[in-house]
Amino acid sequence: MSWTKVLAVEALSPGTRQVVKVGNRKILVLNHENQLYAVDNNCPHLKLPLKSGKITEDGAIVCTFHRSAFDLRTGEVQDWCSWPPGVGKVLSMVSPPKALPVFPIRVEEGSIWVDVQEE
Repeated sequence: MSWTKVLAVEALSPGTRQVVKVGNRKILVLNHENQLYAVDNNCPHLKLPLKSGKITEDGAIVCTFHRSAFDLRTGEVQDWCSWPPGVGKVLSMVSPPKALPVFPIRVEEGSIWVDVQEE
């Protein structure tokens, strides 16, 4: 494992999120309902940023641009490119569904640590 200290715990209060750079990756670190998550900030569909994505009641992050949705815990695809209507199906043929990379996260000595394996 390759743990990297990314933030102080107090920098990520409930409901907040921050993008941090670890190696060549931009990681979105979120505090959703007092649970910490670390996911790739780029939607696997068109590599657009997820930072402004809505979090659903069932714990998925939804891409603002094409409404692809991913489980924050597993990265599993819950919805793939459902927008814009009609065009979304064409876009999904160009880019088939891919899971969102998620990363192990831990809190130690007042800091948030993420394990990111480089591609």
